[in-house]
Amino acid sequence: MKDGAQLQAIMDVLLEINEADQPADATITKYFRGHRYIGSKDRAKISSALYEILRHMYRLNWWVDELTDGKLSAEERIRAVMIAFLSLLKKYPAGAITAVFSGGKYAPAALEDDEAAFLKKLEGRTLIHPKMSDSVRLECPPWAYGLLKSAYGDKLDDEMQAMQEAASLDIRINPIKTNRDDVLKELAAAEIKAKATPFSPYGIRVEGRPPLSQMAMFKDGLVEVQDEGSQILSLMLDAKSGMSVVDFCAGAGGKTLAIAAVMNNKGRVVACDVVGNRLEKAKLRFRRAGLHNIETHELKNENDQWVKHNAGKYDRVLIDVPCSGTGTWRRNPDARWKQLGPSLDDLLSMQGRILNSAARLVKTGGRLVYATCSMLQEENQKQVSAFLEKNPSFKLVPLDTAMPAQLKKLAKGEMLVLTPAQHKTDGFFAAVLERAA
Repeated sequence: MKDGAQLQAIMDVLLEINEADQPADATITKYFRGHRYIGSKDRAKISSALYEILRHMYRLNWWVDELTDGKLSAEERIRAVMIAFLSLLKKYPAGAITAVFSGGKYAPAALEDDEAAFLKKLEGRTLIHPKMSDSVRLECPPWAYGLLKSAYGDKLDDEMQAMQEAASLDIRINPIKTNRDDVLKELAAAEIKAKATPFSPYGIRVEGRPPLSQMAMFKDGLVEVQDEGSQILSLMLDAKSGMSVVDFCAGAGGKTLAIAAVMNNKGRVVACDVVGNRLEKAKLRFRRAGLHNIETHELKNENDQWVKHNAGKYDRVLIDVPCSGTGTWRRNPDARWKQLGPSLDDLLSMQGRILNSAARLVKTGGRLVYATCSMLQEENQKQVSAFLEKNPSFKLVPLDTAMPAQLKKLAKGEMLVLTPAQHKTDGFFAAVLERAA
């Protein structure tokens, strides 16, 4: 594809992302399925540009509103955002931007007079402007800014700037089938740059975006794509061979896989979720990984009768609750602006109900790990504190006691807080609770 055709494709997808009631990655995937003639290299360039724009969308739109009358149609605004992107972020000279808006076949229509005037006003500017509010400057939606500021204070700038970087591609090796050294050697042989993750003993950080799903190691269940932070949460459960374990909000089964693998296929792992389709898809991953100590159970809701019937039977329970997803903004940048699920208030209520219900499964002396991919204290520390006040039979286990040996580098404080700036992972939270005798 020529530059003009790529540019038009980017704008077409941006328009669909804005209008679609689904995450950006789903919209991008759908677009490429409908345009199979677009080659892999062009797809990579288009996808990269889309995510770069989405990570800077608040500031790009600020410039559009600052230097135009703001009365633009959806298509006009996308064109203006693209002009700002090319000028402020990519630093294209005005002549090059005008040339790519050529009006030729498959290329964007030529710039209108007001668009040319907007481009001229952008010359010599930088992306950041002193008039921007901190919320705009940090690409932080207003609803979350105050909450994050109270949680991170002076460190918020560093955390939000880290959110502007593309998320790393982490994979987890399956210890049932392989080891990390062998996988690293195989990646090197395929000329894929990779290195061991700093915290997870099973993690590998891959450079770039190679087509891992086409490799034999992925097809044969030797590796799974999983952020290092998510791997750490699974390991915090400290599940051992022969134990009985519940992954209460299993979703697609990523953490379930990690838990069952470290148990060496011995014991019992129950993957639960309220969305049965997810569990059905997860079964394929379980089989591919060669794990046969996993069973699935679809729940009607957090108070499903299954919970009552299995109260006090499990050594370990992981509760990775639905949350705001603020910790995943670097890989899901559109989630800052697009509310596709419950409101924060509804999420807080749901989290409390799930935690109180799932805790019933823990046997005396057993442990529960409450986790989120949120960076908000309201979903994290405050939820744990509220639970402990109402459930005196549980106690918080400090990290220096709770953490397994391979995670001792992270054993500081009472609860785990992982952030992009400090740990190069997605934002994650976890607390270990134990049911006392």
